[in-house]
Amino acid sequence: MYVLALSCPAKGASAAVLSDGEVLSTFSAGDAMTGSELLLPMAESALRSAGIAMRDVDLFAVTAGPGSFTGVRIGVALVKGLAFGRGAVCCGVSTLEALAENVLPLPGLVCPVMDARRGEVYTALFESKDGKTTRLLPDSALPATELAALIARDHPGQPVMLVGDGVSVANPAFEAAGIPLTPLPDVLLPHSAVSCGRVALRLEQAGGAVDADSLAPVYLRESQAETTRRFGGK
Repeated sequence: MYVLALSCPAKGASAAVLSDGEVLSTFSAGDAMTGSELLLPMAESALRSAGIAMRDVDLFAVTAGPGSFTGVRIGVALVKGLAFGRGAVCCGVSTLEALAENVLPLPGLVCPVMDARRGEVYTALFESKDGKTTRLLPDSALPATELAALIARDHPGQPVMLVGDGVSVANPAFEAAGIPLTPLPDVLLPHSAVSCGRVALRLEQAGGAVDADSLAPVYLRESQAETTRRFGGK
């Protein structure tokens, strides 16, 4: 099965082509301002590099959130457009689950954290064991201090691997809570289309794929613009 995976929920963007979990090609851009604009060209380059055409893609995957409202919306809209009319199915992948996938096969607790601003992080918790991840907490938007307190209470003394662009936000709270942190190389921290594709393949095998019309973003909370409108611009 050929999978075209796209990811742009935060700074930068990436595209990857996989065949039954094996990476055939991948492209990435780290520029926060142009990443989303480069998403389609990167997808086309990844397909050319893999030696397949868009019509050959069996599964379109995208990190559907949480993350930047603009980035998530662009990624989902692009995948819907590519899949529509091609008879291919889609998988919207949790950005946080894809981040946790980055650290496989390292064992231990994995806590993806994305900077949600307003003093919060988008987060979840997984256990990595025997090359698989098991979800321990649902995707949420929490203050970093509340997240650290929750993990310290439920998993006392256990080391945690932090991944994502919210590591610098979460680090002080975790250290203050006395949670041991396992250092990771920088290459494992950002969102990745490769990880998105691998999670999507498992979802498809479990019956979690949808058609283009049913694919939708997952924001976890409303945007600042929506909040402003709801309170009458105040």
